[in-house]
Amino acid sequence: MHQIMPSAKALDLARQVLRIEGDAVLALVDRIDGAFLQALALILNCQGRVIVSGMGKSGHVGRKIASTLASTGTPAYFVHPGEATHGDLGMITRDDVLIALSNSGESAELLTIVPIIKRQGAKLISITGKPQSSLAIESDVHLDAAVAQEACPLNLAPTASTTAALALGDALAIALLDSRGFGAEDFARSHPGGTIGRRLLTHVRDVMRAGPAVPEIVPETSVPDAILEISRGGIGMTAVVTSERQVIGIVTDGDLRRAFAKGQDLRTLSAADIMTRGPRSIGPDRLAVEAVEMMEQHKINQLPVVDPSGILLGALNMHDLFKAKVI
Repeated sequence: MHQIMPSAKALDLARQVLRIEGDAVLALVDRIDGAFLQALALILNCQGRVIVSGMGKSGHVGRKIASTLASTGTPAYFVHPGEATHGDLGMITRDDVLIALSNSGESAELLTIVPIIKRQGAKLISITGKPQSSLAIESDVHLDAAVAQEACPLNLAPTASTTAALALGDALAIALLDSRGFGAEDFARSHPGGTIGRRLLTHVRDVMRAGPAVPEIVPETSVPDAILEISRGGIGMTAVVTSERQVIGIVTDGDLRRAFAKGQDLRTLSAADIMTRGPRSIGPDRLAVEAVEMMEQHKINQLPVVDPSGILLGALNMHDLFKAKVI
């Protein structure tokens, strides 16, 4: 079978596509004005949901906008305009706001449902490339997403126009996020099954080793016995605690190597002789990602977990964080 090889022209064309689409998005900056604020106000004061709708490529963009809104604190979902005329209009109530996308602003499917939606009292925000289009005129608020040209060499395939509409939808979502005071923990609650959720919802107490699994010794413990405790714990260190279990130091593999390198007879030493005093520690209610940051910043692999008085509660190492998929 004869293979078709791309020419150098393909690279030039690809770069041109990116330039055209980048220019289309940048052109939107000067159009963020009073109409954008009106759209924000409609959504912020909405007592129902935000419904996003569009046909064809605009529909695909609309689905992504609805998803972004929902994950950033604005309850939203997508309704296909064709399905809407066959029963799905019942999903839209007078308390809702509809965001309708159509580059031409003349999508027949959207224009069919607009009068019904407005009759029942729902508000309409349109995103089109034609401010004088039927959809724009019928809207409570119109957002202009016009582009100078499509990135397609034929100036036909929706490319720059869909990119511009998507970017405008993202601008809406993030402005709404900020207006609602939507924070990192709110975002994590919308993403409990993914990496973001794990990073923002997992606390040290959720991943630390506790109880008998935590290696600990007292200062008088001999180094050979400390080595046995380090081996038992399996995290490369043991905490050194007072009789009240307050952490005063740790003995790590590194401490053992440094003592050996000095020519010291480890059999005659105690934990107090070689331990790292005043070690870094972390509280159980801190986020696990903070433990990761602390370990990376100070180039350590283990942390004792303590209460506000310094009493040993647990321990964790980098492997525990990898296992929990925090990293």
